[in-house]
Amino acid sequence: MNTKTRIAEAIEQNQAEFIEISGFIAANPELGHEEFLASERLIQCLHNHGFTIQSPVLELPTAFIATYNTGKPGPIVAFLCEYDALPQLGHACGHHLICMMSIGAAVGLKAVMDEIGGIIRVYGTPAEETAGAKVPMTRAGLFDDCDIAMMVHPFYQYEQSGTSLAMDAIKVEYFGEAAHAAASPYKGINAVDAVIQLFNGVNAMRQQVRSDARIHGIITNGGQAPNIIPDYAAAEFYVRSADRPYTDELKRRFQAIAEGAALQTGCTVKVHEDPCAYDELRTNEVLSQLFNNNLIQAGIQLDEIKIGKDHGSLDLGNVSTRVPTIHPYVPITHEPYDLHTIPFRDAAQQPYAYEQMIFASKMMAYTAYDAVSDAQQLAQIKASFTMK
Repeated sequence: MNTKTRIAEAIEQNQAEFIEISGFIAANPELGHEEFLASERLIQCLHNHGFTIQSPVLELPTAFIATYNTGKPGPIVAFLCEYDALPQLGHACGHHLICMMSIGAAVGLKAVMDEIGGIIRVYGTPAEETAGAKVPMTRAGLFDDCDIAMMVHPFYQYEQSGTSLAMDAIKVEYFGEAAHAAASPYKGINAVDAVIQLFNGVNAMRQQVRSDARIHGIITNGGQAPNIIPDYAAAEFYVRSADRPYTDELKRRFQAIAEGAALQTGCTVKVHEDPCAYDELRTNEVLSQLFNNNLIQAGIQLDEIKIGKDHGSLDLGNVSTRVPTIHPYVPITHEPYDLHTIPFRDAAQQPYAYEQMIFASKMMAYTAYDAVSDAQQLAQIKASFTMK
């Protein structure tokens, strides 16, 4: 029996358990940093399969690191789990599949890892949709000793691991002076006017930004009644671009606009930056090609594997700045449903989605094996990473 057959058998022997847990998480959606049911089930599963558990991590109550140590020196493989849901939509991004893809891959690789030596880690990373836990985990150096890291995302087609946008989340508050809007408006300082000027300033800036820039926001507080000059107003924005340095430049320009709006209206302003800033995804092309090769060997035609598109921003980008990383996509539906929609959510709970979850687990485990069982191959992956 060859090595990959053994990996596949280890995954297939446990696929009923993996599908049941995934279905349980889908039926019990939890928002970021509130994934107590999900993390408990994932931790118990990994414990039952011989992994040692660290939880919580960095005082994040639903984060965990599960480790299988062969006791022999060797490479460290990281599989990443996401399991938070979206408000009102539930698991419309397929995180109930993502977490079990990674756990299935870890269990499959564990069946042969003793022959290679080294360590398998499964990182439970809460709140990808909001304040992504991978950001503080990366900042704390928790991935720094890993040789490779990967996760697979569900979609409607096969896509190579590609890129994502660096992103900063910014909240702006304006403080003015309340007054009767009809009797004595001249006594007021209108905070909503400042927010409107902020949006106008951002819209004026759009002509002078790169094509990959994205600046979009909402008004979260626009006053209480039309007959009161608002003394408080607030807005939240996401500022994005294809790389961290340019995103930082956009952020500086945005802050200047926010301060200018305060000067124009006589308000005072507070600008709050979310500490969980997302970096761009830097795909490791050598590792990505190994994943593509396994898809082809499994019968997927080359023209079915599309060039990876930008799907927004993700906290895996931060991980990819510290360790060779991939984030490919596999189809879990035959229909071109977009992520974060009800049709995609419903499709992600159909039998085909769970079949593809098991398939993705195998592809991840095969790719990890190819990467770490061949010292020359692993050296090429690392060389590709250090040249960035």
